[in-house]
Amino acid sequence: MTDYKNLKLIASSSPHIRSEEDTRSIMLDVIIALLPALLMRVYQFGSWSFRALTLTVCSVAGCLFWEWGYRKLMKKSMALGDLSAVVTGVLLAMVCPVTLPYWMILVGSFFAIVVVKQLYGGIGCNFLNPALAGRAALTAAYAGAMTTWLAPDATYPAFGSADIITAATPLAIMKEGTAESFAELTNTYSLGDLFLGKIGGSLGEAPALMLILGGIYLLVRKVISWHIPVAYIGTVAAVCLLSAPAGVGAAEYMAYNLFAGGLMLGAFFMATDYATSPVTRLGQIVFGVGCGLITCFIRRFGSYPEGVCYSILIMNCTTWLLDKYIRPTIYGALRREKKEAAAK
Repeated sequence: MTDYKNLKLIASSSPHIRSEEDTRSIMLDVIIALLPALLMRVYQFGSWSFRALTLTVCSVAGCLFWEWGYRKLMKKSMALGDLSAVVTGVLLAMVCPVTLPYWMILVGSFFAIVVVKQLYGGIGCNFLNPALAGRAALTAAYAGAMTTWLAPDATYPAFGSADIITAATPLAIMKEGTAESFAELTNTYSLGDLFLGKIGGSLGEAPALMLILGGIYLLVRKVISWHIPVAYIGTVAAVCLLSAPAGVGAAEYMAYNLFAGGLMLGAFFMATDYATSPVTRLGQIVFGVGCGLITCFIRRFGSYPEGVCYSILIMNCTTWLLDKYIRPTIYGALRREKKEAAAK
């Protein structure tokens, strides 16, 4: 007969669901999905490859250091093993120019980890995407350094000004919104160049092909769902088809908007962040549509050529609202209107 008095039982709240997936495995999948695009982009920078690689390493090291330092100072348990700081560091490096001074990327990593993530309670408690918030802070503080983009065939100069090797990004050329500027863009960069990443810009303007493959990997692994990426990219595609400038082919205009800039990186790797996106499927679709509309609005009417960063940050601030008003019906419960009808 069992001696129940001597049993050591552990009481815990339901639901009692066990899964082999944890934060570390999810973050590891994100890193695996990012690596092909990151490494190919680093290779494409040619003589600047070492600079691009060391900037990424510096960003990751900074994020790990600030997370370790904050949790050590506040006497909290260490969480470096969950790899979330590594993902933030990689993403932050991918949305910054490779010419950015190392100390600036450390400032951005401090803002991303300490101000945006840890001060709100750590992973899962932040309401903004840390990497994008770090980029936004750097852009506000060091606008010149954050808008200096390398030309595709730039060489690493031992001496001289960096102005020699800078060039406008495809979105900057397209910003004028005229048939002439679009013709200049198509003469400078082909769709194949954009699809394979043979353009200037940040590490995040990586080959769209590699980012899409990375996104598919996350979908297959069920790390993310299709709702936000499809809603985001689909909205940008639809708006661009309907708003192409006079004298510009709508399909071609749409394709350049999809493959230029950080849309693929943002749609698959940033907008899908668990802590800063809605939990319901309908909420995720609304979230993605909102990101797409704001991105197109900023690109077309704002003073900044790219809108992915700020569109996601703005929609991050609406996540609580979407979660509040777009909630699934509790199993077994009647909707309000059915309750009212039943009461009559």
